[in-house]
Amino acid sequence: MSPADPALHLVATSPSPAMRSALRASGALAAVVAAAWALAVWNAPVDRTQGVIQKILYLHVPCAFAAYLGFAGTALFGALYLWRGEERSDRLAAASAGVGVVFCTLVLLTGPIWGKGTWGRWWSWDLRLTLTLLLYLVYLAYILLRSFTEGSERTARFAAVYGIAGLLVIPLNYFAIDLAAGRAIHPENLERGSLGPGMGLPFALGVAAALAAFVHLWLQRAEVARLRALRARRDAEQSAQEFAPGGASWDT
Repeated sequence: MSPADPALHLVATSPSPAMRSALRASGALAAVVAAAWALAVWNAPVDRTQGVIQKILYLHVPCAFAAYLGFAGTALFGALYLWRGEERSDRLAAASAGVGVVFCTLVLLTGPIWGKGTWGRWWSWDLRLTLTLLLYLVYLAYILLRSFTEGSERTARFAAVYGIAGLLVIPLNYFAIDLAAGRAIHPENLERGSLGPGMGLPFALGVAAALAAFVHLWLQRAEVARLRALRARRDAEQSAQEFAPGGASWDT
C-alpha cells in the first residue's frame, strides 16, 4: 500500500499539547493528594471497636463516590449524545463508564475485606451489597456491549439510553440502608459528626484523592478513544483513496 502521510499519522497517534498538559497536571495532583491521604491514614487514630481494619473506610467509601461519579458521567454524556449526536459525547460517556467500573471493582474488593474483619465473613446478601454488585454488573454489561459492537451509531444510541437507565440504581444503592428498614448489617451512611476525632481529615483526603485519580484516568481513556477514532477515520480515508477509480490500490 502507499505510505501514510506522516502528519496524519502524528495527529492520530499523539495527544494534543493541551491534553498532554492536562494529563501531567491531573497526574501530579492525584499523586500529591494520594501521598497526603496515605500519611493522614497512617496517623489516623485506631477505632476502639473495629480496630485497624476500620481504616479501610478511607479507601472503600471514596471509591464508591468515584464510581457514582463515573456512572453519573455516563448518563450525562449519553444524554448529550442523544441530544446533539456528537461522537465526542459518546466517547466521554464510555470513558466515564470504564473508570467508574474500575472504582466499583475496588469497592467490591475492599468491602469483603472490611466485612471479614468486622462481621466475620466475606460476603452477605445484604441489600446494600447486593445493589452494589448489581450496579457493577449493569455498567460492566455496558462496557461489554461497547466492546463487542464498537463503531456503530445504533449501538452508541442504545448504550446512551442504557447508561441513563442504569443511573436509577445509584439512589437505590445509596439509600439501601433506609430501604432495608433496620434489617441491613451494612453500616449506615456517613453523616456530619459521625466520624470520630481525627478521622475527618483522612476521609476528606481519601475523597479528594479518589476524585483526582478519577479525573486523571478519565482524561486518559477519553484521549485514547479520541486517538483511536482519528486513526480509524484516517485509515478509512486512505483506503477510500487507494481503491478509488484511477487510484493505485497496491504499490509493489
